Amino acid sequence: MEMISYRLHSVPLFFCILFFGHFVSGQLYYNFYDYSCPNLSTIVRNGVASAIANETRMAASLLRLHFHDCFVNGCEASILLDESSEFKGEKNAFPNRNSARGFEVIDAIKADVEKACPSTVSCADILTLAVREAIYMVGGPYWPLPMGRRDGLTANETAANEQIPSPFESLESITAKFTSKGLTLRDVVVLSGGHTIGFAHCGTFKSRLFDFNNTGNPDPTLDESLLESLQQICPNQADSNTNLAPLDSVTTDTFDNVYYRNLLNNFGVLQSDQALIRDNRTAFMVRLFNRAPGLFAMAFGVSMVKMSKIGVLTVNDGEIRKNCRVVNHASIY
Repeated sequence: MEMISYRLHSVPLFFCILFFGHFVSGQLYYNFYDYSCPNLSTIVRNGVASAIANETRMAASLLRLHFHDCFVNGCEASILLDESSEFKGEKNAFPNRNSARGFEVIDAIKADVEKACPSTVSCADILTLAVREAIYMVGGPYWPLPMGRRDGLTANETAANEQIPSPFESLESITAKFTSKGLTLRDVVVLSGGHTIGFAHCGTFKSRLFDFNNTGNPDPTLDESLLESLQQICPNQADSNTNLAPLDSVTTDTFDNVYYRNLLNNFGVLQSDQALIRDNRTAFMVRLFNRAPGLFAMAFGVSMVKMSKIGVLTVNDGEIRKNCRVVNHASIY
C-alpha cells in the first residue's frame, strides 16, 4: 500500500523550549524509549500512514479513541480492552458503541512494535503516539510527547457512560467534566477544534434540523445552506440516525482552524460546538483561533499533551500488555 507523504512543520522556538526545557514530565520522559525501542516512532508512523492512506477519516477516529480513553480513569488504554468475565468493557458504553473506531490500526501497530521491542511499549503510549502522527499527517501540528505510560488492568463501562463529554450536554456540563480531569475552559475550546476533521452520526444533531428544543422547527441559528445540506444527509426518519455528516464541510479531511470560522458563520454541526460562540468566556477564544492558525496549532499541541497525562500509570503500576485487547494474565488462556 502506498504511504502518504507529509511535511515537517517548523516549530516555534518558544514551543521547543516549553517542551524540551525539561526532559522529564512527572514520571513520563521525552526520551523514554530512546534505548529500549529506538525505532518506535518510525514503526508507529508507518502504521498510521498506511491506515490513513486507506481511509483519511482514520485520523479523526484515532483522535476520538484517545480522547475517550483518557477521560475514563486516565490514559491507560482501557478503551482497547475487550469485555471479559471480570469486567464490562468500554467499547459497548453509549459514547463508544458502534462509533469508536481504530482498534485494528492499534492492533497492527502493536504487533509490529512487539516484533521489534517485545514487552517494552505500552498500548497507552502507542495510542498516544499514533494520534500525534495522525494529526500531523492530515495537516495538523506536531508536538513532542513524554512517554512511559503503562496499561490498565481493567475497563469501566459505567465510568465511560458517565465521564465522557456528550454532544447533547451544555457547555457548563462539558466544562465540568474537563475540569474534573485537570483541564480548563481553554482546553475545552482548543480540543473542540479537533472537530475540524471527522464525521458525526446524524443522531447526535438531528434534533437541530427538524425539532429544535421541541419547537417542531429547525434551530434558527443554523446556517440555512448547512441546514439544507444536513437535512439531505439526515432525513427526518429513524433509520438515518447512523448516517454520517462531516463536522467541517469546508475542509473535511484537513486539520486546520476552519472549525472556528465555521462557528462564527453558524456552521457548527453539533450544538455543543456552536455553543462556544454563544458564551462570552469562550467566544473570544473562538475569534482568536480563527484569526491565528499558528496560535491554534501550538495551543492544540499543548492541550493534547495535558490530556495525554491524565491519570497515567507509570513505573510499577499497571502492565505492558502483549495484546492491547486483553490483560496479560488473560492472554495465557
